[in-house]
Amino acid sequence: MVKKQKMLEDLFHETLKDIYYAEKKILTALPKMARAAQSEDLRAAFEKHERETRDRSAISRWKESMTPCVCMTGRLGSWSRRRLGAS
Repeated sequence: MVKKQKMLEDLFHETLKDIYYAEKKILTALPKMARAAQSEDLRAAFEKHERETRDRSAISRWKESMTPCVCMTGRLGSWSRRRLGAS
């Protein structure tokens, strides 16, 4: 059972890497595609798609999850001041 769980974890991590790679690539390509578009409607569609991808991307959600919330930042700050003897 442990080996099967490890295999599933590996598969999950590989899938996350693939998603991360694909989002980075599309976010690099979309501005180039917009500049190369000959139609104003097509250019606008590429720009809209880029904005939506940035707003909803796993990359941005992952980065958000790595930043502590305000309440935790305050608690950690007060904890460290108490531990260091500062008021």
